[in-house]
Amino acid sequence: MSAELVINAASHETRIALIENGTIAELYIERTREKGIVGNIYKGRVIRVLPGMQAAFVDIGLEKAAFLYVADVFDAIEEYESLLDDGKKDHEVNGGQSTDSHPDFRPLHPIEELLQEGQELLVQVSKEPIGTKGARITSHISLPGRHLVYMPTVDHVGISRRIEDENERERLRETVERLKQSGTGYIVRTVSEGKSEEDLLSDMQYLSTLWSEIMKRKEKASAPSLIHSDLDVIQKVVRDIVTEQVDKIIVDSKPDFDRIIQFISTFMPKMKYSIELYDEEEPIFDHFGLEVEISRALGRKVWLKSGGYIIIEQTEALTAIDVNTGRFVGKHNLEDTILKTNLEAVKELAYQLRLRNIGGIIIIDFIDMEKEVNRDKVFAALEDALKGDKSKTNILKISELGLVEMTRKRVRESIGRMMCEPCPYCEGRGYIKSKTTVCHEIFRELRREMLDIRGTKAMVSVHPLVADLLYDEERRGLEELEKKFKKRITVRAKPGFHQEQFEILIN
Repeated sequence: MSAELVINAASHETRIALIENGTIAELYIERTREKGIVGNIYKGRVIRVLPGMQAAFVDIGLEKAAFLYVADVFDAIEEYESLLDDGKKDHEVNGGQSTDSHPDFRPLHPIEELLQEGQELLVQVSKEPIGTKGARITSHISLPGRHLVYMPTVDHVGISRRIEDENERERLRETVERLKQSGTGYIVRTVSEGKSEEDLLSDMQYLSTLWSEIMKRKEKASAPSLIHSDLDVIQKVVRDIVTEQVDKIIVDSKPDFDRIIQFISTFMPKMKYSIELYDEEEPIFDHFGLEVEISRALGRKVWLKSGGYIIIEQTEALTAIDVNTGRFVGKHNLEDTILKTNLEAVKELAYQLRLRNIGGIIIIDFIDMEKEVNRDKVFAALEDALKGDKSKTNILKISELGLVEMTRKRVRESIGRMMCEPCPYCEGRGYIKSKTTVCHEIFRELRREMLDIRGTKAMVSVHPLVADLLYDEERRGLEELEKKFKKRITVRAKPGFHQEQFEILIN
């Protein structure tokens, strides 16, 4: 599989697109004013301990207090280590962060015995602030390198589960066990497969020196403060994504072109790569046809080639995906038409989940299939389609109602939430009151006003479209009110009004 990285770097925003077989597969966006904080290390101060939630809020100097769960507290390290038993679980690190705590894990000590208000501690951001929630933090620090992830607080060696060859896994484990310092741990990343002892040792030395510098800064700093900032989005993506499969990097900024060359020369000197500086007049994302795909990824409806479509609705708690046949009528029978639509939708929704970076709970409403064998085909196709996704997914079988419940690990905002904001017109509801509904609300309000206030006439100011309706189809309602209260009612159109907005003045 051929892959390319296309980098659009501007002073206000950096966008990176991973293109696989000519199609954009992943999109990374970092804005200067909203720089990501995952991987950053802070010296924080506990501001509130919540025994009922077995968690604490920690001030790390951001707008919202960060959330620290008891399983992520350093003092529970013995229990944490037990989760990393390499006979039971190997870990792959995505973007330099260790995987979530095991759901069955129960620490021996309650949070109130581990932390007190005002206590200072070193923490690392594991999840960006999402929606109304503050950042998720952990005191189990992990420092990602090119080949290894250094865990200075955990005495353990884990191997990426994506390295399948048992002999290679054993070689890497033995090498790292022999080279590492006692009391520290490492996770061997997928890109380490086939790498020499020299490559691994170089990574270890760099990460060990970095940790020493962090500890020195911690001693001098006061809480809350930033101790260590992770790499910017370009360096992070190059570090984590550029492997033998990525054969070309195209960037439209000369300073970033030079930085990438220097970064690769320093940390990946044996890497075979092709890097090009794009200097054409046409914007780089337009040249590669990426702007259209990005716009499509922000849409609610996604059409399938057959004529069917999927609807993607994101809420605060979950994402719902609805599959529909649309214009597709099939050729043989209804069950065959439904199966083909569902199978086509599987590929598209797996692509959209990855491109949009949708995480959390996801409910997929496939079109109902009568035959169990067809439901099994769709489920197997979904599992296969999600194999190429770097984010961890968990899928449950298709229910009798045709629903699939799944989760996808989320460490940063989806591109929809990053690039969009709730509509101020509908306040994020996705709909507004109809013109007829507004007219009837006006009638009810006129009744209240005319009962309480003496006067001879009433002036109603409304949106132009509502005014048209009041003068036309709803005119009878106004005439009845005029007759009952013996007051004249005048309607005035106000172009600047919200469709739901109206004002009544009686004099």
